[in-house]
Amino acid sequence: MIRVEDEGGLRVLTIARPDKANSLTGEMLIALRDAVRGAAAAGVQVLILTGEGRVFSAGADLEEAKAGLALSPLWEELSGAIAAFPGLSIAALNGTLAGGANGMALACDLRLGVPGMSVFYPVMKLGYLPQPSDPGRLRALVGPSRAKMILVCGEKIPAEEALAWGLLDRLVAPETLLEAAKALAAPVLAGKPGHAAAIAAMIPG
Repeated sequence: MIRVEDEGGLRVLTIARPDKANSLTGEMLIALRDAVRGAAAAGVQVLILTGEGRVFSAGADLEEAKAGLALSPLWEELSGAIAAFPGLSIAALNGTLAGGANGMALACDLRLGVPGMSVFYPVMKLGYLPQPSDPGRLRALVGPSRAKMILVCGEKIPAEEALAWGLLDRLVAPETLLEAAKALAAPVLAGKPGHAAAIAAMIPG
C-alpha cells in the first residue's frame, strides 16, 4: 500500500490505498518511515510524498486508531525522519489532508495542493493530542491564532484559504501535480550533490 519509486536522485513515495481514502495503518507508517530513513544512503536528493486517488490521506485507519495507532510513536518517527532528510522534501497533496497525516506534510520543505482539497486535523473532536512536533511546525507556517483555529477549533481549511495562510505553497491542477513537483526538484537533481541541502540549512525554520 506504499509504492517506492526511484528515478535517479528522486524518490517518490505514494500512499496507495484509495479504496480507504489512503488511511494509514501501522504497517504503512513503518514502510514510509523506513523509505525516508534509507533515502539519503541510497543517493536520494529529493523526496516527493503523494497519494493515489482523490484524497492524500484521511489519517489513521479507523480500526487501528481504536486499537491504539492514534497514540503510536510511529507518526512522530515518520515526520522526524522527513524533517531530518538532508535534501528537498515535497508533499504533493493530490487531495484532502486529514488527521495524523498532517505530520508528514508539515515536515516537508514544500507543500503543493490541488483545487477543491481541504486540510483539517480533528484532534479536538476525537479527544486526542496532536503529535508532539506538529503544533510547532503548523505555528511556524500559519501563526499561533490560525494554528489554534485548526487544532483547537477543528476548522476545515479549504485549499484557497490554506494557500493564503501559507499552509500550502502552490495550487496546481491534479493532472499536473506530480509534474509540478518534479519541476521544482529539477534544479536540485541537476546541481552538485549536497548543494541544495547546504543552501536550505542557511534558511531558518
